Amino acid sequence: MFGKVNSIGLTGLNAFDVYVEIEASAGLPALDIVGLADIAVRESRDRIRSAFRTSGLDFPKGRVLVNLAPADVKKSGSVHDLAIAVALLCVTGAVETERIKKAAFVGEVSLSGEIRRINGVLPMAILAQQGFEEIYVPKENALEASAVRGIKAYGVESLQQLVGHLSGRSEMPPEPVFTPSKADHISAMDFADVKGQSAAKKALEVAAAGGHNVLMIGSPGSGKSMLAKRLPSILPEMTFEESIETTNVHSVAGLLDSKHPLITTRPFRSPHHTVSAAGLAGGGTIPRPGEISLAHNGVLFLDELAEFARPALEILRQPLEDMKVTISRVSGSITYPSSIMLVGAMNPCPCGYYGHPTRKCICSKNQVDHYLNKISGPLLDRFDIHLEVAPVEFADLSSGEREESSESIRQRVQAARDIQNKRFKDTGITCNARITPELLHEVCPMSDRAERMLGDIFDKLGLSARAYEKILKVARTVADMDGSDIIDKPHIAQAVQYRSLDRKYWKS
Repeated sequence: MFGKVNSIGLTGLNAFDVYVEIEASAGLPALDIVGLADIAVRESRDRIRSAFRTSGLDFPKGRVLVNLAPADVKKSGSVHDLAIAVALLCVTGAVETERIKKAAFVGEVSLSGEIRRINGVLPMAILAQQGFEEIYVPKENALEASAVRGIKAYGVESLQQLVGHLSGRSEMPPEPVFTPSKADHISAMDFADVKGQSAAKKALEVAAAGGHNVLMIGSPGSGKSMLAKRLPSILPEMTFEESIETTNVHSVAGLLDSKHPLITTRPFRSPHHTVSAAGLAGGGTIPRPGEISLAHNGVLFLDELAEFARPALEILRQPLEDMKVTISRVSGSITYPSSIMLVGAMNPCPCGYYGHPTRKCICSKNQVDHYLNKISGPLLDRFDIHLEVAPVEFADLSSGEREESSESIRQRVQAARDIQNKRFKDTGITCNARITPELLHEVCPMSDRAERMLGDIFDKLGLSARAYEKILKVARTVADMDGSDIIDKPHIAQAVQYRSLDRKYWKS
């Protein structure tokens, strides 16, 4: 007897169709699984055999051969357990085969017959929507699968429940289509709590509006971390496409909340400075996304930037340019997205008080140079905005006046991002920081005096081509916040002001 059940595999973020083919014949009882299956897949025969026994279901007699097609693509994990179990149920005649042809099955089967949650259901459901009418997933993953329009998602709790449904004895209702609620920014920390630092707040507002990378440098206690941790409260709303992209990454990593299966607020990742290069970029025998990809469409905050290992920092350079991370293994390559805002914070020297207006630095010149040179020139050049965070004045700290709230700032940021969304519609560009070289001069027109100013500054400071592009992109954001279609001299002046720290501290 021959049967066929649809399943879905996953490599990185790429879902692919898997067909579970089953053939039962007379002979000694045996269950063999072929089709380039790893150990976890091959072990499913023991899990499923036990699940059938504890669920009171008949297991096929004789020799059973299961093939996972296509046979030349590696299958890994426990995601195919449910499809294999359904194929066995087809052989015994416990379920109707016609309905199965229009459905896909993914999930892990436990020894007791319960269906356990798996990772990566969202990209699987997106693929299933293109060729199937139904998808059966573990109950804990059902809400996640229901976020995909155009396909019915069923949450399965046990094999017995599934048999009752597929045999027509007891219908399971499909999971209601998930509708995400509006992003909630109320719980985020508020900029109103930060006294003073008006220049730093303005720079972070520009960064949030245009998606620009920021490097903050200042003495201990000046508020660098405090400012960075409040950045999520002023970030613009995510588009639906960005939500799906971000949720895909977190689904594969197994970090989704079953009650909130669609990420609607921009991620904020803040790894410790002891993180390895693989922890940032991703890796493992079966490569998983790292911090760079988990921050996709959000913020990656590296506090105490100079304390990170040099290999870990240098691995950031290519993802910041390409907006993707490629992890290569003998078995193949996996690519994860990494369109992020990189925010770094650091002290200017080991003691932290180099350049402080009132406290004396106790570091030697060699110590200061060695500390600053932990940040390489190429990495420094990838920060659009260099921001010096000065010590807070006593008058600001003791003032009883209420600072501007994050909600007020976010409204201006959202208005600027709305302009960019309209400008870059159908181009794949999400913000000014992602403007491609071929579009740079088209979307960044300058007035004559602005062009002359930028030319003089370029020659005087000896800027690199990358620095020129970054200044122009930041100036575009400043002009958007000013409601101007043309980049004028004040916009260039403000953008150039954000590129001065490397001249002060790195003396380049």
